[in-house]
Amino acid sequence: MPPLGLTTSTTIDLPNRVRSAGCGTAVNPGDFAHYIKTECFTFPNPSTLLGNAGRNSLTGPGLQELDFSLYKNIPLRFISEASKLQFRSEFFNATNHTNFGPPITNNKLFDTKGNAITLAGKLDTMATPARQIQFGLKLIW
Repeated sequence: MPPLGLTTSTTIDLPNRVRSAGCGTAVNPGDFAHYIKTECFTFPNPSTLLGNAGRNSLTGPGLQELDFSLYKNIPLRFISEASKLQFRSEFFNATNHTNFGPPITNNKLFDTKGNAITLAGKLDTMATPARQIQFGLKLIW
């Protein structure tokens, strides 16, 4: 059954937002198991009512990544005056920071009867891979 006032067949899960101490922001940035503070939301009553939590009212966990490269040019005078061999090393996510994706699969807070879902708000996907290092040689003539 669609929420009250909507005449589409699409069900939208918008709970009510609780305005209390500790719920100024509804996310726990450092807690990947409970990223969304489920205690800051309640099931709308009646269940066909569209909750007051706004669309896109939560922010994702953010992204921090440091990529850099180093290279050394080695002259190759026996080929020509301008020839050189370049040794390159490239580092992706050099600090190996864990970057979680938003809780796409765990974004429902309540089931159809109003019971809290256990895994609600859990971050379980990675947005970026772990540290990657690659080396290369480049011949410049």
